[in-house]
Amino acid sequence: MSGKPVPPRPSVRDRVPAVEAQRHGFALFSDLATAPLGDWVLRSSETASARRANSVLAMVPAGVDDPILAVVAHYRSLGNPPIAAVLRGSDEERLFLDAGWVPESGDADTLFQVASIAQTRRLLRGLPDLGVTLEVAGDHAVARAGADASGTAAYSRDWIGLRSIDVAPERRRRGFGLAVVDALLGWGAERGASTAYLQVLGDNGPALALYDRLGFRTHHAYRYLAEG
Repeated sequence: MSGKPVPPRPSVRDRVPAVEAQRHGFALFSDLATAPLGDWVLRSSETASARRANSVLAMVPAGVDDPILAVVAHYRSLGNPPIAAVLRGSDEERLFLDAGWVPESGDADTLFQVASIAQTRRLLRGLPDLGVTLEVAGDHAVARAGADASGTAAYSRDWIGLRSIDVAPERRRRGFGLAVVDALLGWGAERGASTAYLQVLGDNGPALALYDRLGFRTHHAYRYLAEG
C-alpha cells in the first residue's frame, strides 16, 4: 500500500491572516491612535516615527468608496505624508500603484516573523547571567543589560511583539542581545503569551540568520507606498 505524503498542517499562528497579525502590533506603540476606514486602519502616533505607526494598514479590501482620497485627506490633516502598508502583489498594492503611488523608500520589503515562545526559549537555554533587568508598565516591558543592550516588548491577546533590540557595537556577538530577547520572552510567557513576533527588513541577512536560529519564520512580507 502506498500513499502520497501529506505535508504537516501549518501551525495556528501561521494560519492567522496577515491583517490580524498586524493588529497585534498595534500594542507596540503606547500612544498609537487608530481609526477605521472601512476595513482599513488609519494609524498615527505623536511620539513614534516608525512607518508602521504612521500609515494606513491596507491589507484587505477597504469596502468603501474612494479610500485612497480619504487616506490622503486624513494624513494631510495631521501634517504627515500619506503612507500605505500593503502586501506585496496584492489587489490593494495594485490599487495604490494605479493611483500613481510609488515605493515609499528604497528599503527591501518588511518581513513579519513569528515563532513559538516555548520553542525559542528552549533554544536560548544556557545563556550566561548578564544582569538583565526588566521595567514593566502594563502591557509593555523594557529589558536592559546595563548600558550594553536593551529591547522593548508588548503583550496583546496571547502574542508578544519585540522591537528596538539594540546592542552596543563593542558588545555584539557576546550574547547580550539574546539575553534581552530571553528576558522579554520570559515576561511574555508569564503573561500567558505563546507566540512571539518581530519585523525585519528582508535584506538584513545577519538579523534573519539569527532569528532563523531562534525559530522565527516569515508569516508575510509587506511594503510601504507613498504618493508619487
